Amino acid sequence: MPYLSSPWEEEEGEEEKEEQEEAEPPGQHQLVEVGKPLLFPLPVASTWLLPALAKLPSPFPKDSLQGSRGGGELRLKEWIMTHEEHHAAKTLGIGKAIAVLTSGGDAQGMNAAVRAVVRVGIFTGARVFFVHEGYQGLVDGGDHIREATWESVSMMLQLGGTVIGSARCKDFREREGRLRAAHNLVKRGITNLCVIGGDGSLTGADTFRSEWSDLLSDLQKAGKITAEEATKSSYLNIVGLVGSIDNDFCGTDMTIGTDSALHRIIEIVDAITTTAQSHQRTFVLEVMGRHCGYLALVTSLSCGADWVFIPECPPDDDWEEHLCRRLSETRTRGSRLNIIIVAEGAIDKNGKPITSEDIKELVVKRLGYDTRVTVLGHVQRGGTPSAFDRILGSRMGVEAVMALLEGTPDTPACVVSLSGNQAVRLPLMECVQVTKDVTKAMNDRKFDEAMKLRGRSFMNNWEVYKLLAHIRPPVSKTSASMHTVAVMNVGAPAAGMNAAVRSTVRIGLIQGNRVLVVHDGFEGLAKGQIEEAGWSYVGGWTGQGGSKLGTKRTLPKKSFEQISANITKFNIQGLIIIGGFEAYTGGLELMEGRKQFDELCIPFVVIPATVSNNVPGSDFSVGADTALNTICTTCDRIKQSAAGTKRRVFIIETMGGYCGYLATMAGLAAGADAAYIFEEPFTIRDLQANVEHLVQKMKTTVKRGLVLRNEKCNENYTTDFIFNLYSEEGKGIFDSRKNVLGHMQQGGSPTPFDRNFATKMGAKAMNWMSGKIKESYRNGRIFANTPDSGCVLGMRKRALVFQPVTELKDQTDFDHRIPKEQWWLKLRPILKILAKYEIDLDTTEHAHLEHISRKRSGETSI
Repeated sequence: MPYLSSPWEEEEGEEEKEEQEEAEPPGQHQLVEVGKPLLFPLPVASTWLLPALAKLPSPFPKDSLQGSRGGGELRLKEWIMTHEEHHAAKTLGIGKAIAVLTSGGDAQGMNAAVRAVVRVGIFTGARVFFVHEGYQGLVDGGDHIREATWESVSMMLQLGGTVIGSARCKDFREREGRLRAAHNLVKRGITNLCVIGGDGSLTGADTFRSEWSDLLSDLQKAGKITAEEATKSSYLNIVGLVGSIDNDFCGTDMTIGTDSALHRIIEIVDAITTTAQSHQRTFVLEVMGRHCGYLALVTSLSCGADWVFIPECPPDDDWEEHLCRRLSETRTRGSRLNIIIVAEGAIDKNGKPITSEDIKELVVKRLGYDTRVTVLGHVQRGGTPSAFDRILGSRMGVEAVMALLEGTPDTPACVVSLSGNQAVRLPLMECVQVTKDVTKAMNDRKFDEAMKLRGRSFMNNWEVYKLLAHIRPPVSKTSASMHTVAVMNVGAPAAGMNAAVRSTVRIGLIQGNRVLVVHDGFEGLAKGQIEEAGWSYVGGWTGQGGSKLGTKRTLPKKSFEQISANITKFNIQGLIIIGGFEAYTGGLELMEGRKQFDELCIPFVVIPATVSNNVPGSDFSVGADTALNTICTTCDRIKQSAAGTKRRVFIIETMGGYCGYLATMAGLAAGADAAYIFEEPFTIRDLQANVEHLVQKMKTTVKRGLVLRNEKCNENYTTDFIFNLYSEEGKGIFDSRKNVLGHMQQGGSPTPFDRNFATKMGAKAMNWMSGKIKESYRNGRIFANTPDSGCVLGMRKRALVFQPVTELKDQTDFDHRIPKEQWWLKLRPILKILAKYEIDLDTTEHAHLEHISRKRSGETSI
């Protein structure tokens, strides 16, 4: 992504070198190391850096200097660019034109991508065109291809489907149709095409590009275009964004629309669960996925389904017996319902379809259970996009524009995709080929190969599902190899905590361990509020919000004696701590306490779970996605409440402590005009500039403004202060309203992302714990005293990794309870650009072109 995070250029012109040497402070020649944060002692900053900045070409971003909250230093927030680099992005698109179209099946989040392409394209100086009705509009031309303006994409971020329309187009499959499409593009000077769709749409785009020269030649011979027009349009750049609710495109962890489809499915599953429990019913739910079982698989993990049928992995020949045994065992353990998830393309090993009706007949005939079928159909495509899809579409749209404008005749057509938490560019046809290889492997009954081609993330989901659904927990409770692991929640409640506890308990039982649950965090551990958990103890926990075990912010240090006594009393040999910043600091205290209490020398692992997303060592925390969606939905409703009134600006306060994650990401997802956070200090002049910016926007067709404020962004510029300022300065132009969202952000049912993330984090933590306990077994007891025996399990870029809590201390700002470096800060320039601020966007660091074979060999996260 073109984020503001690149180091200085290593090669400089003579003039720039002389200026740098002249400005460089004595004795500070090694001050700057390429790729490192730039920190300057305060005296140096005042005597050298500020005068040096004054010499730089104007305009220079006034917020480039950021006061370090740690005191005594000034941080140069981004590197000092030369004048040419400084404005590269703003001139990158001058003289160029971009067309954006959506093709194939619609998917929630497509509008976010279209909006980002339009606004970032205009930001770079390019002309941007809508192509209505997909490829059909490209072929028909005329009013189907219209130039877009900044205002034309307002208020579309929260809309489902695709505002510019999509259609299946037979004409474009023929060369004559592509010839007409080329003519329409050439006449408008469009040489850059952004296609948002599935593999069929993207394959058509690549074919179009490969024929481009021949098409121009034919058009010129026919006299439909001039030689000059042919020369100006000599090559066509193509960039694809994958919009598909099935998540069936190889090369990306998530396609636009998948997360929103999961939201629709889980909403229905949760609703069905209540009626199924009331009547002791079995429900068979059929979800979309003709060739890909991703929706069915993740749904099964997210709702704790008894069974899932997917096309990539047909069940064994005796699956009917296994299924019925599984269902009856679940009922025997006290469950009042059974849930079976079926992908519409499910098959057996002979390729015969397994339908939802077939399964119903089997269950009724063999078990006599009251069984109902629900086919979800196109409801999965409908509704407003989730926060994840809005942010994904926006990020991908920005990257697509940069890829187009940086393209050359030798650049292959690429697809912008997501790998873990990183944007990557992959050769389009490599991705298409691997996607086709999956289908071929399934047709050839090579199902193991198909699973591998789907990628590591898909396989991880499948392995966790098999453990939780297909393996019987041991009946015997006495075993020489049995270990005792305790699970607890610490800190504030977060949606998804219960899913993590359920996964941890059940995987522990499957491994033959004795699993204890601790109520009320470290306080409960000190008071002995501990009990053994069986398989049924955590039944139905996946979809429940809050913390069933109870959770408190109490830290362990003051209760080491009682905690040590209970560790001995209950023979606790490992501890899994699920929680936020208090869980992390509690882990540090346990490490420190090992010096005095040998009983604390047991392995422990922290699973980050907090709406604030402020735990060091992890890009994401369980619960943050649910809170983000709550904020996003509330913002949508608040803006909608003003429909039909005069122009209005809403000031909304979000949670997060000192961490601005929720405010920033909700700002991206809800289309905020500003998001005030602690990590990016602001002054009264910044507030004034934001008000003036909104005043100018309100003079156009825009009627709504949205401003988010992180609860602890500034102790003086409170929500009331900002509300009063906007109210006063906006008099006669707009009026203001304020909302403090409060603890509603911690409540509610967890999102599919949080359920899935928590389930896999719990499974991975328990697997690690079992291995670490065996490794720490000495002289008949557990003794773990190495740094790697106390870890945080976190998602870092593309992988889930275990990091010793002691190694994360240097990365932590303990005063403000946040990591010193936070990846999402790099997204803030996108937020500002999409809100039409005149800021600077660096283009020297972006997603480089990778190859899908390398992508598939690396471990991904979720």
